[in-house]
Amino acid sequence: MKNKIFKKISLSLAFVMLAGSLVACGDKDPVVEDAAKIEAEEIVANSDLNNTFTYAISGDPGESTNVITSSSRWDLSTIKLIYSPLYMYNADGINWFLATDYSTEDNLTYTFNLRDDVKWSDGEAFTADDVVFTYTAMEQEENLGWAYSQLVYDEGTVEINKIDDYTVSFTFPFETPTALEMLSQIFIMPEHIYKDVTDFEHNDYNMNSVGTGPYQVVEYVPGSYVKFKKNKYYFEGEPSIENIVFRIIENSDTALLALQSGEVDAYQAIPSEVDKLDLEANNLSTYSYSEGRVGYVMINAKNIPDVNVRKAILFALNKDDMNIASYLSDEFYLTPYTFVPPTSQFYTEDVEKYTQNVEKSKELLEEAGVKDLTLKVGYSGSDPAQTAQALLLQQQLGEVGITVELDAADGTALSAQMHDANNDYDMYFGGYIMGIDPDTFSSLFESGASYNYMYYDAPQIDKLFAEGRSENDPEKRVEIYNKLQAEIQDLATFYPITSNNKILVVNNRIQGIEDSKLVPVYTFEDTSYLKIAQ
Repeated sequence: MKNKIFKKISLSLAFVMLAGSLVACGDKDPVVEDAAKIEAEEIVANSDLNNTFTYAISGDPGESTNVITSSSRWDLSTIKLIYSPLYMYNADGINWFLATDYSTEDNLTYTFNLRDDVKWSDGEAFTADDVVFTYTAMEQEENLGWAYSQLVYDEGTVEINKIDDYTVSFTFPFETPTALEMLSQIFIMPEHIYKDVTDFEHNDYNMNSVGTGPYQVVEYVPGSYVKFKKNKYYFEGEPSIENIVFRIIENSDTALLALQSGEVDAYQAIPSEVDKLDLEANNLSTYSYSEGRVGYVMINAKNIPDVNVRKAILFALNKDDMNIASYLSDEFYLTPYTFVPPTSQFYTEDVEKYTQNVEKSKELLEEAGVKDLTLKVGYSGSDPAQTAQALLLQQQLGEVGITVELDAADGTALSAQMHDANNDYDMYFGGYIMGIDPDTFSSLFESGASYNYMYYDAPQIDKLFAEGRSENDPEKRVEIYNKLQAEIQDLATFYPITSNNKILVVNNRIQGIEDSKLVPVYTFEDTSYLKIAQ
């Protein structure tokens, strides 16, 4: 923000290192790079179509994709093909994978029985040692695990014990109704492969995978594609489709053309994109499903410390216009007013909604003595919904005299910037899909939490999260989370815009979509059920 009241001057080592890496990239010959990418894409395009399902994805999972630290959509979709969790905890309950059942006598210790017929894709047996190894690695603070806050609390750390080769137990430091959800969705790594790894993000094994999932990586060309082949040892049965290719196409228009030409079989689209397609002529079908996603814009409280200035910004915005621009009709989205998805039993609208009020926005800016305010706003340039929303935000803030400098960044690069507390963005667009229980959102909203990119210090919010996770009375939990949602809205750092459906557009030659089950984040719960019509 380029206002003398709030302007921040910093020169960090992280920035210097980043600049150095950009210079290093500049040493490559762009002609050679483009030629290599084109050649790689031609190889994929010429693959045996009768045995290959090609899915156009909008981002590059990257060589650092791994079970411990990866948390973005396409990283996790890659992981879901390679690995398996003990179980998935979804809105429809528990779906078992590597575990078969659980028991608890005191709601503190949860004992899980494991399948004894599972092999890793290299033929090694899966055992409880792999489970203990993975969860222990996730609990090591230095590993920066995405589920660290689900396993490590102020009161203590979840204790993991091997009872025998096919039985493990987890003991929580306090009784909590969130336990089963907190232990789920963590994919298990092979101890015999990763036991000597000290850096999970950078090693020789991430894209040279050994897993228990239905597929394993055989080729990865950065910026172009990830190719998987079926895992003959998959415990649910050998998949029908021989190969799956994640084709990386960041430009949505290019992806739509590839979908219509049959070059790719599937793509996640928004309604305004689907509206451009002749589905029948191109042998395409659409599948719309809810993910419980919340799309948002965040305000960096370090750069904009005055809460009234933040409120002025939010009162200038109109989320209804943003949603219609992206999703055409409320058939495809719900409008959230808090960090909790509107479909949640804990959701409340008894909060400050920041309904657009231009005059109030101007008054708050005047009272704060702020003039000629300029904000730097980041968004993913490959996301058509965020692009439409960012352009409207620029227009809406312009109506109250605020200048917006839009930065259409690569999604992965933007996320890395947001993770740096000294970043120079004043606002950023994003979205998340968390769990069912509100406590799973704590890593986004507690002070100092690993994914709190608003960078505020709010002890009252931390206190309410702590109360919520340790309260076992359902009615009292609702009261706690009602207060929590109101407190977060009063901080005026988080502006929820949409809770949109995903629309998967699929070539009709791909069958078994319903059997594979469409789920949040990963798209398919089990790709082994997909088939290709012959």
